Amino acid sequence: MQPNRNRIALFFSLLAVIAGIVLIIWLVPRLSTLFSSQRPAGQVGYDSSTVRAEVLEILETGQITLGERPQRYQVFTARVLEGNFAGQIVEIEYGLQQIRPNDADVRPGEQVLISVGVRPDGQIVAFFTDFIRIGSILQLFLIFVLFSVLIGGWKGLRGLLGIALSLIVIVAYIIPQILAGKNPVLVSIIGSFGFLAVSLYIVYGWTLKTHAAVLGMLIALVITGALAWVSINFTRLSGFGDENVMFLAQMTATPIDMRGLLLGGMIIGALGVLDDLVISQSSAVFELHGANPALSLGFLYRRAMNIGRDHVAATVNTLVLAYAGASLPMLLMFSLNNQNPGLLLNLNFIAEEVVRTLVGSIGLFASVPITTALACLAAVYAHRMGKWRRWLGPETGTEEHSHFH
Repeated sequence: MQPNRNRIALFFSLLAVIAGIVLIIWLVPRLSTLFSSQRPAGQVGYDSSTVRAEVLEILETGQITLGERPQRYQVFTARVLEGNFAGQIVEIEYGLQQIRPNDADVRPGEQVLISVGVRPDGQIVAFFTDFIRIGSILQLFLIFVLFSVLIGGWKGLRGLLGIALSLIVIVAYIIPQILAGKNPVLVSIIGSFGFLAVSLYIVYGWTLKTHAAVLGMLIALVITGALAWVSINFTRLSGFGDENVMFLAQMTATPIDMRGLLLGGMIIGALGVLDDLVISQSSAVFELHGANPALSLGFLYRRAMNIGRDHVAATVNTLVLAYAGASLPMLLMFSLNNQNPGLLLNLNFIAEEVVRTLVGSIGLFASVPITTALACLAAVYAHRMGKWRRWLGPETGTEEHSHFH
């Protein structure tokens, strides 16, 4: 019976991999539509004139004071490499009118991003926008892929496929659907659960462990979504706490439910940690059961919950520190101004992050007992599933659990 289950598990695991690849192939062409320079009818925004340019010569370097802050400045020439002004040589001031780091000089021969335009008198003007970092990012990504494969092996490679699927679904499905005016909550739930469920099966295979994790994640996702909806209405959040939302409202004529967008963001943000927690908890249950199949349902549940409590405590701490780290410049700014902490919590953009953290943490708390109970029931009573048991695959895969999602 066991070889038969393994063959069924292998079949469905390969089916999940194929489904993920097909979904990626189907969604990738839609990326070109999303990033097309032609705007859909009814959509407004800022005309993009940001192009790549090659630095030719540094004309001047010196020191200047902006807002009582001394900093370096440079004046250099650059050749425009693309766009309507390709081939033009422009002179650019870097640091004379904008704040810049003192150790971030441009160098002859490197490529940078500049904004190019034309004055009413016909003169071409250009401004420094930023450095080009694609090459450095790609090198870091290759190192990430290398470590994933070296440490995770075949499971690490499947984890990379899951990551690609998740990102492509977000960029090619969730974002276009929201920009088209669809319900952000419904789109976020369908898209995020879809790619996470497929990703879990791609990485961990067609096993009882994965089934329990996916079902636990679905229930926790519904609880998190309902709690987020109640919390947003209870705290009267508008969804306009982020300045990027302000720009979004100005750049599109399509009506977007900003509160729904906030809710969808909370759901997707919680899922980033939720999938790790449910698969880890399900793995713990089946490892305990595999070590001692004679454990009773109650004893197995209590032992697994001890592991889950430790995991969720560390995970919630990770969430809080992640949000605090991302908000560190803002916290420093408020500390300098000696703002009243009670007043700060009432500000929309701070309240959004607090509610986001609390809702996500409560969703994580809920996922632990739910997933543990489902996994314990599946492990202890697997032999009572009758003819359906053979179609559910083995209890676990042959590889150990790892944190590649």
